[in-house]
Amino acid sequence: MKQVVLVVDVQASFSPPVWLVDRAQKIANLLPSIATVERHNERRVPFKAQLNWAPDSSDVSLVKADHEFVKYGYAPTPQISDTIVEIAPERVLVCGFQAATCVLAAGFALFDLGL
Repeated sequence: MKQVVLVVDVQASFSPPVWLVDRAQKIANLLPSIATVERHNERRVPFKAQLNWAPDSSDVSLVKADHEFVKYGYAPTPQISDTIVEIAPERVLVCGFQAATCVLAAGFALFDLGL
């Protein structure tokens, strides 16, 4: 079965536990991998206005993946979706940080892609 792993927002701004970074990296080393990074741009997503907090504008993924994409907001970008479609997996494994928001948004986006 062709699989890909989508690592969502495992980045310094969210202070992920070491075990999460290590386990996500192990999976990313075994499969085609895509990592997302949430960056701050108040004009695109008003984190500071709404939450009085924002991810760092220079964060990178703590998990080294085959593809890394910056996103603003919760949902994956069209470029992320296009890359997943190009890989043509039968299954996408998703791991990451902020399960109730960004990981959930990724799951819904994958569902909309038919995965």
